[in-house]
Amino acid sequence: MSVLVLVEHTDGNIKKKSFEAVQYAAEIAKQTNTTATALVLGTIADNELESLGNYGAQKVLHVADDRLNDLHARAYVSALIAAAQKEGSKIIVMLHDINGKAVAPRVAIKLKAGMVAGALSYPDLAKGFVIKKAVYSGKAFAFVNITSDVKVITVMANSFPLVQGDGKAAVEKLNVTFGDKDFGIKVKEVNKVTGEVSLADAELVVSGGRGMKGPENWGLIEDLAKELGAATACSRPVADAGWRPHHEHVGQTGGTIRPNLYIAVGISGAIQHLAGVNGSKVIVVINKDPEAPFFKAANYGVVGDALEILPRLTEAVKKFKAHK
Repeated sequence: MSVLVLVEHTDGNIKKKSFEAVQYAAEIAKQTNTTATALVLGTIADNELESLGNYGAQKVLHVADDRLNDLHARAYVSALIAAAQKEGSKIIVMLHDINGKAVAPRVAIKLKAGMVAGALSYPDLAKGFVIKKAVYSGKAFAFVNITSDVKVITVMANSFPLVQGDGKAAVEKLNVTFGDKDFGIKVKEVNKVTGEVSLADAELVVSGGRGMKGPENWGLIEDLAKELGAATACSRPVADAGWRPHHEHVGQTGGTIRPNLYIAVGISGAIQHLAGVNGSKVIVVINKDPEAPFFKAANYGVVGDALEILPRLTEAVKKFKAHK
Protein backbone atom coordinates (compact mmCIF):
# COMPACT_ATOMS: atom_id res chain seq x y z
CA MET A 1 0.00 0.00 0.00
CA SER A 2 2.95 2.35 -0.56
CA VAL A 3 2.71 5.89 -1.92
CA LEU A 4 4.10 5.84 -5.47
CA VAL A 5 6.07 8.77 -6.89
CA LEU A 6 7.36 9.22 -10.45
CA VAL A 7 10.95 10.49 -10.52
CA GLU A 8 12.33 12.43 -13.48
CA HIS A 9 15.96 12.66 -14.54
CA THR A 10 18.01 14.23 -17.31
CA ASP A 11 20.80 12.14 -18.83
CA GLY A 12 20.82 10.00 -15.70
CA ASN A 13 20.92 12.91 -13.27
CA ILE A 14 17.89 13.21 -10.98
CA LYS A 15 16.37 16.68 -10.94
CA LYS A 16 16.11 18.69 -7.73
CA LYS A 17 12.37 19.02 -8.19
CA SER A 18 12.11 15.21 -8.31
CA PHE A 19 13.76 15.02 -4.89
CA GLU A 20 11.04 17.44 -3.75
CA ALA A 21 8.37 15.11 -5.14
CA VAL A 22 9.92 12.12 -3.35
CA GLN A 23 10.02 14.07 -0.09
CA TYR A 24 6.37 15.05 -0.61
CA ALA A 25 5.38 11.41 -1.17
CA ALA A 26 7.40 10.32 1.87
CA GLU A 27 5.58 12.82 4.08
CA ILE A 28 2.20 11.52 2.89
CA ALA A 29 3.42 7.98 3.54
CA LYS A 30 4.36 9.01 7.07
CA GLN A 31 0.92 10.55 7.63
CA THR A 32 -0.83 7.42 6.34
CA ASN A 33 1.45 4.89 8.11
CA THR A 34 2.89 3.38 4.96
CA THR A 35 6.05 3.69 2.83
CA ALA A 36 7.12 5.65 -0.24
CA THR A 37 8.18 3.92 -3.45
CA ALA A 38 9.89 5.81 -6.28
CA LEU A 39 9.46 4.81 -9.92
CA VAL A 40 12.33 5.69 -12.27
CA LEU A 41 12.14 5.16 -16.01
CA GLY A 42 15.03 4.88 -18.46
CA THR A 43 18.81 4.68 -18.20
CA ILE A 44 20.32 5.73 -14.88
CA ALA A 45 23.06 4.53 -12.52
CA ASP A 46 22.24 2.53 -9.39
CA ASN A 47 23.91 5.06 -7.09
CA GLU A 48 21.55 7.76 -8.37
CA LEU A 49 18.61 5.47 -7.64
CA GLU A 50 19.86 4.68 -4.14
CA SER A 51 20.22 8.41 -3.38
CA LEU A 52 16.43 8.72 -3.42
CA GLY A 53 16.53 7.17 0.03
CA ASN A 54 17.99 10.45 1.29
CA TYR A 55 14.60 12.03 0.66
CA GLY A 56 12.38 9.33 2.11
CA ALA A 57 11.98 6.59 -0.51
CA GLN A 58 12.28 3.13 1.01
CA LYS A 59 12.15 1.39 -2.37
CA VAL A 60 12.95 2.30 -5.98
CA LEU A 61 11.38 0.48 -8.91
CA HIS A 62 13.52 0.88 -12.02
CA VAL A 63 12.22 0.22 -15.54
CA ALA A 64 15.51 0.00 -17.43
CA ASP A 65 14.24 0.64 -20.95
CA ASP A 66 16.26 3.26 -22.83
CA ARG A 67 13.23 4.19 -24.91
CA LEU A 68 11.87 5.82 -21.75
CA ASN A 69 14.71 8.37 -21.69
CA ASP A 70 12.34 10.46 -23.83
CA LEU A 71 8.79 11.25 -22.79
CA HIS A 72 6.30 8.76 -24.21
CA ALA A 73 3.11 9.57 -22.30
CA ARG A 74 1.35 6.28 -23.02
CA ALA A 75 4.40 4.23 -22.05
CA TYR A 76 4.82 6.25 -18.86
CA VAL A 77 1.18 5.55 -18.01
CA SER A 78 1.65 1.80 -18.58
CA ALA A 79 4.72 1.80 -16.32
CA LEU A 80 2.95 3.77 -13.58
CA ILE A 81 -0.08 1.51 -13.60
CA ALA A 82 2.13 -1.60 -13.48
CA ALA A 83 4.06 -0.14 -10.54
CA ALA A 84 0.88 0.92 -8.74
CA GLN A 85 -0.59 -2.56 -9.11
CA LYS A 86 2.61 -4.19 -7.86
CA GLU A 87 2.81 -1.91 -4.81
CA GLY A 88 -0.93 -1.69 -4.17
CA SER A 89 -0.57 2.08 -4.34
CA LYS A 90 -3.66 4.20 -3.76
CA ILE A 91 -1.77 7.52 -3.85
CA ILE A 92 0.35 8.48 -6.88
CA VAL A 93 2.53 11.61 -6.93
CA MET A 94 4.09 13.37 -9.92
CA LEU A 95 5.55 16.76 -10.69
CA HIS A 96 3.39 19.54 -12.07
CA ASP A 97 5.52 20.04 -15.17
CA ILE A 98 5.36 19.08 -18.83
CA ASN A 99 5.72 15.37 -18.09
CA GLY A 100 3.28 15.39 -15.18
CA LYS A 101 0.67 17.34 -17.13
CA ALA A 102 0.88 14.80 -19.96
CA VAL A 103 0.85 11.68 -17.78
CA ALA A 104 -1.16 12.38 -14.61
CA PRO A 105 -4.61 12.91 -16.20
CA ARG A 106 -4.22 9.72 -18.22
CA VAL A 107 -3.29 7.75 -15.09
CA ALA A 108 -6.24 9.26 -13.21
CA ILE A 109 -8.67 8.24 -15.96
CA LYS A 110 -7.25 4.71 -16.20
CA LEU A 111 -7.47 4.18 -12.42
CA LYS A 112 -10.74 6.11 -11.93
CA ALA A 113 -8.87 8.37 -9.54
CA GLY A 114 -9.57 11.82 -8.21
CA MET A 115 -6.80 14.29 -9.02
CA VAL A 116 -5.34 17.57 -7.79
CA ALA A 117 -3.04 19.36 -10.24
CA GLY A 118 -0.46 21.76 -8.82
CA ALA A 119 -0.54 20.92 -5.11
CA LEU A 120 0.81 23.60 -2.77
CA SER A 121 0.26 21.78 0.52
CA TYR A 122 0.42 18.37 2.09
CA PRO A 123 -2.99 16.72 2.45
CA ASP A 124 -5.03 17.78 5.47
CA LEU A 125 -6.18 14.39 6.70
CA ALA A 126 -8.23 15.88 9.54
CA LYS A 127 -10.70 17.14 6.94
CA GLY A 128 -10.59 14.14 4.61
CA PHE A 129 -7.84 14.44 2.01
CA VAL A 130 -7.80 18.18 1.40
CA ILE A 131 -5.05 19.79 -0.70
CA LYS A 132 -4.43 23.47 -1.41
CA LYS A 133 -3.84 24.61 -4.99
CA ALA A 134 -3.78 27.87 -6.94
CA VAL A 135 -6.69 28.78 -9.25
CA TYR A 136 -7.52 31.65 -11.62
CA SER A 137 -3.89 32.00 -12.72
CA GLY A 138 -2.71 32.28 -9.13
CA LYS A 139 -5.16 34.99 -8.08
CA ALA A 140 -6.89 32.69 -5.56
CA PHE A 141 -6.55 29.34 -3.81
CA ALA A 142 -8.84 26.31 -3.75
CA PHE A 143 -8.94 23.55 -1.15
CA VAL A 144 -9.83 20.30 -2.89
CA ASN A 145 -10.96 17.16 -1.08
CA ILE A 146 -10.15 13.95 -3.00
CA THR A 147 -12.74 11.37 -2.01
CA SER A 148 -11.92 8.60 -4.49
CA ASP A 149 -10.17 5.39 -3.48
CA VAL A 150 -7.18 6.11 -5.71
CA LYS A 151 -5.69 9.60 -5.64
CA VAL A 152 -3.36 11.32 -8.12
CA ILE A 153 -1.42 14.47 -7.17
CA THR A 154 0.93 16.68 -9.17
CA VAL A 155 3.19 18.87 -7.03
CA MET A 156 4.38 22.40 -7.83
CA ALA A 157 8.18 22.59 -7.80
CA ASN A 158 9.96 24.71 -5.17
CA SER A 159 6.90 24.73 -2.91
CA PHE A 160 8.42 22.76 -0.03
CA PRO A 161 11.87 23.17 1.58
CA LEU A 162 14.12 20.29 0.58
CA VAL A 163 15.77 18.47 3.50
CA GLN A 164 18.35 15.80 2.74
CA GLY A 165 18.64 12.86 5.08
CA ASP A 166 20.97 9.86 5.08
CA GLY A 167 18.69 7.03 3.98
CA LYS A 168 19.37 4.48 1.27
CA ALA A 169 16.65 3.01 -0.89
CA ALA A 170 16.49 -0.60 -2.01
CA VAL A 171 16.54 -0.82 -5.83
CA GLU A 172 14.40 -3.34 -7.63
CA LYS A 173 14.04 -3.91 -11.37
CA LEU A 174 10.52 -3.75 -12.73
CA ASN A 175 9.63 -5.41 -16.02
CA VAL A 176 6.73 -3.80 -17.86
CA THR A 177 4.97 -5.24 -20.90
CA PHE A 178 4.29 -2.32 -23.20
CA GLY A 179 1.56 -2.26 -25.83
CA ASP A 180 1.98 -1.57 -29.53
CA LYS A 181 0.66 1.99 -29.13
CA ASP A 182 2.81 2.92 -26.14
CA PHE A 183 5.62 4.07 -28.42
CA GLY A 184 3.41 5.16 -31.29
CA ILE A 185 5.05 8.59 -31.41
CA LYS A 186 8.64 8.50 -32.63
CA VAL A 187 11.12 10.97 -31.19
CA LYS A 188 13.43 11.92 -34.06
CA GLU A 189 15.54 14.54 -32.34
CA VAL A 190 15.96 16.15 -28.92
CA ASN A 191 17.69 19.53 -28.64
CA LYS A 192 18.87 20.31 -25.12
CA VAL A 193 20.12 23.59 -23.72
CA THR A 194 23.61 23.15 -22.26
CA GLY A 195 25.94 25.34 -20.25
CA GLU A 196 23.11 27.24 -18.57
CA VAL A 197 21.17 27.07 -15.32
CA SER A 198 17.95 25.17 -15.99
CA LEU A 199 15.02 27.57 -15.80
CA ALA A 200 12.66 24.89 -14.50
CA ASP A 201 14.97 24.09 -11.58
CA ALA A 202 16.43 27.55 -10.91
CA GLU A 203 16.03 29.16 -7.51
CA LEU A 204 17.16 32.56 -8.88
CA VAL A 205 15.86 33.99 -12.16
CA VAL A 206 16.65 37.23 -14.02
CA SER A 207 14.01 38.01 -16.65
CA GLY A 208 13.77 40.71 -19.28
CA GLY A 209 11.04 42.33 -21.33
CA ARG A 210 10.63 44.91 -24.05
CA GLY A 211 12.19 47.50 -21.75
CA MET A 212 15.56 46.01 -22.73
CA LYS A 213 14.93 47.76 -26.10
CA GLY A 214 16.61 45.11 -28.23
CA PRO A 215 18.53 41.82 -28.25
CA GLU A 216 21.81 43.72 -28.40
CA ASN A 217 21.28 44.72 -24.75
CA TRP A 218 20.58 41.22 -23.47
CA GLY A 219 24.15 40.82 -22.31
CA LEU A 220 23.23 43.02 -19.34
CA ILE A 221 20.65 40.40 -18.25
CA GLU A 222 23.14 37.58 -18.75
CA ASP A 223 25.90 39.39 -16.84
CA LEU A 224 23.70 39.81 -13.77
CA ALA A 225 22.44 36.24 -14.02
CA LYS A 226 26.02 34.94 -14.23
CA GLU A 227 27.06 36.79 -11.09
CA LEU A 228 24.01 35.54 -9.20
CA GLY A 229 24.20 31.99 -10.54
CA ALA A 230 20.70 32.54 -11.90
CA ALA A 231 18.76 31.36 -14.93
CA THR A 232 17.50 33.81 -17.55
CA ALA A 233 13.90 34.19 -18.69
CA CYS A 234 11.82 36.58 -20.76
CA SER A 235 8.31 37.84 -21.45
CA ARG A 236 6.26 36.62 -24.39
CA PRO A 237 6.75 39.70 -26.62
CA VAL A 238 10.51 39.22 -26.33
CA ALA A 239 10.28 35.58 -27.39
CA ASP A 240 7.80 36.38 -30.18
CA ALA A 241 10.16 39.07 -31.50
CA GLY A 242 12.95 36.52 -31.69
CA TRP A 243 15.16 38.28 -29.16
CA ARG A 244 15.25 35.16 -26.99
CA PRO A 245 14.40 31.47 -27.51
CA HIS A 246 10.86 30.40 -26.65
CA HIS A 247 12.02 27.99 -23.94
CA GLU A 248 12.84 31.09 -21.83
CA HIS A 249 9.30 32.50 -22.10
CA VAL A 250 7.46 32.45 -18.77
CA GLY A 251 3.83 33.38 -18.26
CA GLN A 252 0.33 32.08 -18.81
CA THR A 253 1.21 30.84 -22.30
CA GLY A 254 4.78 29.86 -21.41
CA GLY A 255 6.48 28.25 -18.45
CA THR A 256 5.38 28.49 -14.83
CA ILE A 257 8.19 28.92 -12.32
CA ARG A 258 8.46 29.34 -8.54
CA PRO A 259 12.00 30.59 -7.83
CA ASN A 260 13.12 32.03 -4.51
CA LEU A 261 14.03 35.26 -6.30
CA TYR A 262 12.57 36.62 -9.56
CA ILE A 263 14.07 39.84 -10.96
CA ALA A 264 11.86 41.35 -13.66
CA VAL A 265 13.63 43.90 -15.82
CA GLY A 266 11.66 46.08 -18.20
CA ILE A 267 8.52 43.95 -17.93
CA SER A 268 5.22 45.75 -17.43
CA GLY A 269 3.68 42.86 -15.51
CA ALA A 270 0.51 42.12 -17.44
CA ILE A 271 -1.65 39.47 -15.79
CA GLN A 272 -0.61 36.92 -18.44
CA HIS A 273 3.03 37.23 -17.40
CA LEU A 274 2.31 37.39 -13.69
CA ALA A 275 0.39 34.11 -13.92
CA GLY A 276 3.65 32.30 -14.66
CA VAL A 277 5.75 33.85 -11.89
CA ASN A 278 3.46 34.88 -9.02
CA GLY A 279 4.53 31.84 -7.01
CA SER A 280 8.01 33.36 -6.65
CA LYS A 281 9.10 33.84 -3.04
CA VAL A 282 10.52 37.34 -3.69
CA ILE A 283 9.86 39.53 -6.74
CA VAL A 284 12.08 42.49 -7.64
CA VAL A 285 10.87 44.80 -10.42
CA ILE A 286 13.06 47.24 -12.36
CA ASN A 287 11.06 49.54 -14.64
CA LYS A 288 11.23 53.18 -15.68
CA ASP A 289 7.41 53.46 -15.56
CA PRO A 290 6.34 54.01 -11.92
CA GLU A 291 2.79 53.00 -12.90
CA ALA A 292 3.81 49.60 -14.27
CA PRO A 293 1.34 46.96 -12.96
CA PHE A 294 4.21 44.71 -11.86
CA PHE A 295 5.05 47.05 -8.98
CA LYS A 296 1.78 46.03 -7.30
CA ALA A 297 3.00 42.45 -7.09
CA ALA A 298 6.62 43.26 -6.25
CA ASN A 299 8.33 42.87 -2.90
CA TYR A 300 10.92 45.42 -4.00
CA GLY A 301 10.86 47.92 -6.85
CA VAL A 302 13.38 50.14 -8.60
CA VAL A 303 12.14 52.96 -10.83
CA GLY A 304 14.65 53.83 -13.52
CA ASP A 305 16.24 52.96 -16.85
CA ALA A 306 17.14 49.25 -16.85
CA LEU A 307 20.12 49.86 -19.14
CA GLU A 308 21.64 52.12 -16.49
CA ILE A 309 20.59 50.14 -13.41
CA LEU A 310 21.66 46.65 -14.51
CA PRO A 311 25.42 47.37 -14.84
CA ARG A 312 25.42 49.06 -11.42
CA LEU A 313 23.51 46.16 -9.86
CA THR A 314 25.91 43.64 -11.40
CA GLU A 315 28.89 45.56 -10.01
CA ALA A 316 27.26 45.67 -6.58
CA VAL A 317 26.82 41.90 -6.65
CA LYS A 318 30.48 41.45 -7.63
CA LYS A 319 31.64 43.63 -4.74
CA PHE A 320 29.37 41.81 -2.30
CA LYS A 321 30.76 38.44 -3.39
CA ALA A 322 34.32 39.72 -3.14
CA HIS A 323 33.85 40.68 0.52
CA LYS A 324 32.01 37.55 1.66
